[in-house]
Amino acid sequence: MTLRVDAAGGSHLGLVRRRNEDAFHLGQNLLAVADGLGGHVAGDVASTTVIETVKQYDRVVEPAALTTTLGAAISAANTALRQRVEAEPDLAGMGTTLVALLHAGTSAALANVGDSRAYLLRGRAGDGETSQITEDHVYRHLVADSADVPHLPEKLARFLDGRVDGRSPDITPLTLRPEDRLLLCSDGLSSYVPHRLLHDALSSAGTPQDAVDQLVTLALEHGGPDNVTVVVIDVNCR
Repeated sequence: MTLRVDAAGGSHLGLVRRRNEDAFHLGQNLLAVADGLGGHVAGDVASTTVIETVKQYDRVVEPAALTTTLGAAISAANTALRQRVEAEPDLAGMGTTLVALLHAGTSAALANVGDSRAYLLRGRAGDGETSQITEDHVYRHLVADSADVPHLPEKLARFLDGRVDGRSPDITPLTLRPEDRLLLCSDGLSSYVPHRLLHDALSSAGTPQDAVDQLVTLALEHGGPDNVTVVVIDVNCR
C-alpha cells in the first residue's frame, strides 16, 4: 500500500510568556516538536538546537532502520546540546523535551522524551477514538500507585540537556493506516485543553491546517498560560 502524509504545524507565544521556547519541524519524512524548559536557562536555545539537529535526519529510511535512525538523531541532538554548553558555559542548565515521528510507507517510529505528547486518531472520517500514544516522563508516573501518594510533582523525570544519564527517549514502532490523524504537541496544549476538546477538534477539522488552527485557538481560550506548538499529520492513500 502506498501512503501519502500531509502535515501542518503552528506555534504561538501564548498569553502569558514573554518568549516562545518551543520549536518544531515539518519535513518530508520527519516531524517533531520540542519544548524548551520554562524557568531554565535558554529554553529557546535548547529546543532550537535539538530541532536543528534532528532535522538533519529527515531523509528516506528503510522501514527496518526507522527506530535506529530516530535514536541516532536524538543522540546527536543531545550531543549538540552538550557541545553548545561546552562552548557557552552560561547556557549550562538548559534543556528541552522532544516528540518526533519518522515514517516510511506504512511504517513509522515514534520517539518522546519529557512531556510533549503524541496522539493518534484512528479513522478520522468515522467515529474513531483519539488516544495518547506517548507516556509523559514525570516523577508521578514512576510511582505505581501515584493516586495514593499526595503531592507527587509533575516535574520532568527525563528531558534532553546534554547529559547521558537517563536522558534516553522512548522509541516505539508504529503502523500507519489510511485515515489516521496524528498530533504532536507541547504541553501548552495538552496540559490545559481537556481531552474531549482535543478529540473534537481533531475529528472535525477538514485539513491538518484547520486542525492546527483550532487546537491553538483552544489553548488560547483556556488561558494560554504557556507557549503552544502543534503538528497535525494526516495519512492518506496516494
